[in-house]
Amino acid sequence: MSYLVLARKYRPRNFTEMVGQDHVVQALSNALTTQRLHHAYLFTGTRGVGKTTVSRILAKSLNCQGLDGQGGITASPCGVCQACTDIDSGRFIDYTELDAASNRGVDEVQALLEQAVYKPVQGRFKVFMIDEVHMLTNTAFNAMLKTLEEPPEYLKFVLATTDPQKVPVTVLSRCLQFNLRPMAPETIREHLQKVLATEQVAADVPSLRLLARAARGSMRDALSLTDQAIAFGSGVLEETTVRQMLGSVDRSYVFRLLQALAQGDGKTVVETAEALRTHGLSAASTLEEMSGVLQRMAVLQAVSESMLDESDPEAVDIAQLAALMPADETQLLYSICLHGRGELGLAPDEYAALTMVLLRLLAFKPEAGDPAVQEKKTLKFGPRPLPEAPKPAKVDAATAPVSSESSPLPAPKLTLQSGQVPVPDGQRLPVRHMPNAPVSARIVDQGDQLAVPSVSNAVAAPGRTAGSDHDKAQIFIEDESLVEIDKSHTATHIEAIQVHVQPDSMRDMPIERAALAVPSSPEGDFWHATVQALIAAEAITAMVRELALQAQLVARDTDQWLLRLERESLNQPGSRDRLAAALAGAGYPVKLVAEIGRVTDSPARRNAAAAAQAQLAAEKIVFDDPLVQTLMRDFGAKIVPGSIRPGPNKAPG
Repeated sequence: MSYLVLARKYRPRNFTEMVGQDHVVQALSNALTTQRLHHAYLFTGTRGVGKTTVSRILAKSLNCQGLDGQGGITASPCGVCQACTDIDSGRFIDYTELDAASNRGVDEVQALLEQAVYKPVQGRFKVFMIDEVHMLTNTAFNAMLKTLEEPPEYLKFVLATTDPQKVPVTVLSRCLQFNLRPMAPETIREHLQKVLATEQVAADVPSLRLLARAARGSMRDALSLTDQAIAFGSGVLEETTVRQMLGSVDRSYVFRLLQALAQGDGKTVVETAEALRTHGLSAASTLEEMSGVLQRMAVLQAVSESMLDESDPEAVDIAQLAALMPADETQLLYSICLHGRGELGLAPDEYAALTMVLLRLLAFKPEAGDPAVQEKKTLKFGPRPLPEAPKPAKVDAATAPVSSESSPLPAPKLTLQSGQVPVPDGQRLPVRHMPNAPVSARIVDQGDQLAVPSVSNAVAAPGRTAGSDHDKAQIFIEDESLVEIDKSHTATHIEAIQVHVQPDSMRDMPIERAALAVPSSPEGDFWHATVQALIAAEAITAMVRELALQAQLVARDTDQWLLRLERESLNQPGSRDRLAAALAGAGYPVKLVAEIGRVTDSPARRNAAAAAQAQLAAEKIVFDDPLVQTLMRDFGAKIVPGSIRPGPNKAPG
């Protein structure tokens, strides 16, 4: 007699033998007991969880004749009557299984539906079971819709699929849907223990745990792996042989890696990764095992140790690691391991990629006792404390270090108060405010006036300009701060020179600076108005429109206008002729002559300037809003860059 694999030999024959699907068994059993039967059932779930098995048991329940041949619809089929045995063996004429993966066309579905008009021959009901129903074509689905909605009273549809998302909603709405869940590893392990006890095969618990985890929720996969393990181990299941067959990593390596990572021992991490390479253990399996251990560690760190499974020999080691590694590092390493599995295939050497993934935690591992790190980990709410006012800094202009552009030196802090500057003898020198800011100032030994801009946030950086005998300093002024000047250098004049410095925020920038530097001229005003009118009337488009926008009207007389362009690609005769025709239609019958040169005033520049001014005006409105200022000051709110847009039809400014 030929050998029958475990997955087929131990296929459940009734609902009581079903494992891990209690919610489906309860619903179907109650429906059969009360005879509240639906005409179509849809079973969904991953491979090997019992979809086909449930459909066969349901068919037996509907057609069971009982031991005496007088039975009716039941939730506990006898399994010995003619109908039950024929369904189990696959030769019951009123039970039809259609594999939609290989019979997915409309012709196969129509051939099946043609049998629906005939009443059952042997049984009480005809049962059409369509496996992998999501593989049917749209035409095939449409062909069965009417029969699926209103089948004869003796016909029951049973559909099974691993991908319900691909089943049309018109089919889903006609079916009673049951989702068969993946089974827990402990459920699979207990079932394997019973099967192997029946088969009289010796097996230790760790080997069964490995097989249960490798099955990933599928009982059929678990039984198939068990068959393979029995053959691999010559009829005996041991952890070493099963681990070797599966290519799984010994958990001792995983525990060693996690302990080294928790202690910041990079040498042990690298040596363990090399040991994995030497023994040919899978890098992906290593990260998978680490993820499983880290998940259990995170659970222990979140709840009490009462969650420990005393029967698991690894529980004590996991508890020790959970106490050794902080919870935030556990979460970080778990995330790194999950993402690292996707990086293994990108690297030329998966073991080198594994080493990089493991060392990544050490790179991001916070230093113990670092107050800056501890400060970052502490969430603070409420208003932020105001910074302390800076203390006055004393600067000696004669002994201040000199810097050059080629070798800059650290600059001493120099703070000036907007208003008056005190001197050591208690006298105050008048300060001449300057409207433009920021500035650079050159210190010269003449006069007794200080030219200081009326701005905030300033630092003085002394330096020396080539060819000049004077020290100069860049000055940014801090409000409410003072400067002490050495007595020997009180006669100092600071001459303001404007420089370009990035402002702290758009709010600190005046709106006038937002506009591009476009000179205003009568020719420019006339040309801008003319081009805008042509664009509004849709008289010019595409390249002609671009030519008009980028051009500068240099000169014009009664019959000829001179345009200036910066790009030769715009100076095409066809584009000039079409622009001249559009101008003629607007009442300007002139000839256009173009030259290549620097453009300083064009409609495009003016439009950009107007848009920039409108943008800054909109940003100023938002930044000046009292509610926005309160949110930024008290709660640290920030304006997302680029999120502010000026409203339509709003004049800039």
